[in-house]
Amino acid sequence: MDRRQLADFLRSRRERITPDEVGLPAGPRRRTPGLRREEVAQLAYISTEYYTRLEQARAPHPSHEVLAGLARALRLTDTERDHLHHLAGTPPLPSAGPSRQVRQSILDLLHRLPQAAATVTSATFEVLAWNDLAAALMEDFSALPRRDRNLVRRVFLGPHTQGQRLYGVSDADAFARISTQRLRAAAARYPDDPEVAELVAELLDGSEEFTRLWQSHDVSAELTLCKTFQHPLVGPVTVNCDVLDITDRDQQVVIYTAVPGSPSEEALRLLSVIGTQRMDVTR
Repeated sequence: MDRRQLADFLRSRRERITPDEVGLPAGPRRRTPGLRREEVAQLAYISTEYYTRLEQARAPHPSHEVLAGLARALRLTDTERDHLHHLAGTPPLPSAGPSRQVRQSILDLLHRLPQAAATVTSATFEVLAWNDLAAALMEDFSALPRRDRNLVRRVFLGPHTQGQRLYGVSDADAFARISTQRLRAAAARYPDDPEVAELVAELLDGSEEFTRLWQSHDVSAELTLCKTFQHPLVGPVTVNCDVLDITDRDQQVVIYTAVPGSPSEEALRLLSVIGTQRMDVTR
């Protein structure tokens, strides 16, 4: 453990973050650049005394939990997080399962696409982040428990309201096939993750279709570049579908855009106004 280098690194990361970036008031008498020590401690769920000793190079060896809290509080990149662990003499633990943490820059990107519906999905098709238009087009994901935000679970196990799978999307059957193939590949990448194993077991138990596709052992997945959503308020919405891979986190940004000047573009504009305020309409 290099206490002096660790102290300097923590101080440099603390001083670069403004209070408003982490939802804290700046206050009229702030003289410290960036965050105060007690604010970092609060965000990392550790005592101010212990954090102060870390910056003074007097603290004992920090645990994995403390380092994870500091990385979160200081908004470290993956490279910075690994560097923090190495300075502390605690190599970062390998991830047992798919990452669920979405980079702030990606979250910002989603909200800078007001005319496109955009989501971030994990390696197991859990919707991790979304913008307002995606919620209006598909579902208000914020109103769902985490397990119900998984798209592969939804396409096979429902709900299938009014006989429509996966929000009435035109390529639901193809998505079922593709998601099974990608889930098999994810299960191979994360063999020790209990959530992945539980999801696969639930799907095998609850869906004959999934079982048949799973037993085919296919792992190649073709892309669907255009699809149509059957929306309960604005009718059919045809969109182009572009997928951007976030390789370092095994995530994907999925962006839905309509052809300029098309009825679907007008439908998306209407949805951007309606939002999720009437998403309780029976589907």
